[in-house]
Amino acid sequence: MVPKAALSEYHRRRDFSRTAEPKGGGTSAAPGARPSFVVQIHDATAMHFDFRLEVDGVLKSWAVPKGPSADPHDKRLAMPTEDHPLEYRDFEGVIAPGEYGAGTVIVWDEGTYRNLSEDRSGREIPFAEALDRGHASFWLDGHKLHGGYALTRIRDGSGGEREAWLLVKRADGRAHEGDGGTDPRRARSARTGRTLGQVAGDAS
Repeated sequence: MVPKAALSEYHRRRDFSRTAEPKGGGTSAAPGARPSFVVQIHDATAMHFDFRLEVDGVLKSWAVPKGPSADPHDKRLAMPTEDHPLEYRDFEGVIAPGEYGAGTVIVWDEGTYRNLSEDRSGREIPFAEALDRGHASFWLDGHKLHGGYALTRIRDGSGGEREAWLLVKRADGRAHEGDGGTDPRRARSARTGRTLGQVAGDAS
């Protein structure tokens, strides 16, 4: 069971009588199952990708303005947001006007990941601990994203600045130099094949 405090900020920002977003609390990871990840495209005030990793019963989340890249030379800014419930990995639809994050959401990619984080001796570091330390490496097995990636904290949020991370592809056999990124308005859902415009049209 996920402690209520883990999702307190998520709940504080939303009126669940007005938004179809999941309230959370009804899903737990299957024993022995690999943790999941999801990347959602969110056409809110500013278009961005939401990158989410299942950690300790919640989805740790970052807003990535330009989206993940398969090119190891691309350093994508990733701004942490509040933890989301595991049920959010299934969410695709329109958040009502006036609600926090109002706009259309599609599931651009989804799958599982495995921890690659190690200390200098080559011993595995638990993933939650690696994030706390500010550097976590992992391998994605999704429909669109594959191979090694790393999240590295570049600002810790002290001194009045917002905490910030970088999401970078590792140089491996699944890397592609010159990856131009994804045009979010033409991108299609990994679940339904719909674009943002089609999801918004269906909702109206």
